[in-house]
Amino acid sequence: MLDALAGLDFVARTVVEGYLAGQHRSPRRGSSAEFAQHREYAPGDDLRHVDWRIFAKSQRLVVKEYVEESNLVAYIAVDTSGSMGFTSGASRTAKWTKLDYARWVAAALGHLILGQRDLVGIELFDSTPGTRLPPAGGAPQRGAMIELLESATPSGGTDEGAAFSDLAQKMPHRGVAVLISDFLGEPAEMFAGIEDLVARGHEPLLLQVLDPRELDFNCEGYLRLDDLEGGGPLKVDARVLGDAYREEVAAHQAELARRAARLSLDFLPMTTDMGIDNALSAYLSRRAARSKHQAGGRL
Repeated sequence: MLDALAGLDFVARTVVEGYLAGQHRSPRRGSSAEFAQHREYAPGDDLRHVDWRIFAKSQRLVVKEYVEESNLVAYIAVDTSGSMGFTSGASRTAKWTKLDYARWVAAALGHLILGQRDLVGIELFDSTPGTRLPPAGGAPQRGAMIELLESATPSGGTDEGAAFSDLAQKMPHRGVAVLISDFLGEPAEMFAGIEDLVARGHEPLLLQVLDPRELDFNCEGYLRLDDLEGGGPLKVDARVLGDAYREEVAAHQAELARRAARLSLDFLPMTTDMGIDNALSAYLSRRAARSKHQAGGRL
């Protein structure tokens, strides 16, 4: 699956920054291959950057500036709380826990980002910030990333908002924060942390992982529901609860989408019965098409 993703005609920078063909550029000026503008020469400037053709014509000393290509820095935060250990086992393709699926999504995106010689870091979180792998690049980082993701186990409660705010504090440079969670907390609290990331100039990508039964509640008879984050069991009649549950979930999903749209953020719900390569390919295609349209509008 990872090899299939790596062969897509979309690069990691398209996934997380919306630029096409690997064209991720910073507004800083440097000395890379693409010309940006001229400015007047100042004492101390490198004479190699003087445009001697203009000097020959006008006797003016001007310096050529170039767009500096910069490394993308992506932080992938994975929710490891108890609720991420849920699986309904509803079908052969939905037998994986949400954390299993989240780990594969994180590994796939990390694989793509590192393949473009960019930097990626990993953070595991539940009710408190957990183990963290600082951003780096190269083959050693790929191995460390996989090792950390494989070690993740679901346990405890969660406080997404606090975890996202903490992540904002740990990101010293502008980057992309890929947030992978079931996002089952209170939207206002979660988005308080997400807004902290936005306020610091980062771009959060919200990747929601759910079991299909959490959406359709396709159950019958009496059920015992166990709270995976520390609460006691609850016995319910699925026939009585079903309609009200589905209405509540639909409202929750709509609120998440509304808040993400208000901040112009991508919100991608996924279920554990979806092929990861297909889900990410569809997302990449939409993102690349949107980026191409926006770039065309600026020309």
